[in-house]
Amino acid sequence: MIKKANRNEERKKRHNRVKGKVQGTSEIPRLNVFRSNSNIFAQIIDDEKAVTIVSASSIDKDLKLENGKTVESATKVGELLAKRAKEAKIKKVKFDRGGYLYHGRVKALADAARQNGLDF
Repeated sequence: MIKKANRNEERKKRHNRVKGKVQGTSEIPRLNVFRSNSNIFAQIIDDEKAVTIVSASSIDKDLKLENGKTVESATKVGELLAKRAKEAKIKKVKFDRGGYLYHGRVKALADAARQNGLDF
């Protein structure tokens, strides 16, 4: 009998493969995206110190979103993340899509972050 692959386990394998190549430093940290069924989360991480510098999510109280699983909410999260990164004096990041395909909510978050001043 053929076992059906678990989609999240396959995503984690892709993410670990990418994480070996995309390492965040103090000068250029890593922007990581996690997308659940109901929300989207983004963090800017310094992998050398193993510290999250800036984070934003669709459940953030600053956004006051009713539904966190839409492209519009991902756009607002990207804008908020870029604003917080500016306050932390971060201009350039390495984008880590977390093993997800680059479309839909992940792309909307990345585009909004780029438009609001993050360079990647």
